[in-house]
Amino acid sequence: MRPHPETIRNLRSLMAIALVAAAEALCQEKQSGICPPAAGARPERRIVVSIPDRKLALIEDGRVVKIYSTAVGAPSSPTPSGTYTIVQRIPNPTWYGPNSKVVGPGKNNPVGTRWMGLSRRGYGIHGTNNPASIGHNASHGCIRMRNRDAEDLFARVAVGDVVELHAERDVEVTRIFGTTEIVSAMTSAGSGQ
Repeated sequence: MRPHPETIRNLRSLMAIALVAAAEALCQEKQSGICPPAAGARPERRIVVSIPDRKLALIEDGRVVKIYSTAVGAPSSPTPSGTYTIVQRIPNPTWYGPNSKVVGPGKNNPVGTRWMGLSRRGYGIHGTNNPASIGHNASHGCIRMRNRDAEDLFARVAVGDVVELHAERDVEVTRIFGTTEIVSAMTSAGSGQ
């Protein structure tokens, strides 16, 4: 007995749907890196900060897109390590400091022109009115960037993006930022020493 043509069409449709679902599940794992993102899909994005290197890397779909220099927490107010998310993005923020001090947007604002608040209350990634502090342990625990870099990063990230703050160098941090010996050799070579 031969199946009805409509039954055959329905079975073919179900098989096609099952194959597409299986292919999408495999692509979501992104193990091979060969699956193109779906149209309009947001890249898998995260920010990795090496506190000892005072560097921030923007990573999309497992690829380092850009590395920025930062300032991190001073010894008296260290940057916390851990994994957080961006919970707010504020252009031209107002700074609320100790003793009810308030500084509106502008060149005197300690958090600069952009604020990306983290899921750990009171901490964020932001610009600065003190660009000379970049490359040092100088903040109150936040990740501080030059205003132009904070603006660039702000345009690339979204609420919900993961932010990893690494207090120690591990295999991944070394892979992203290089070894300290290489960085030291490059610094010495560039300074003529």
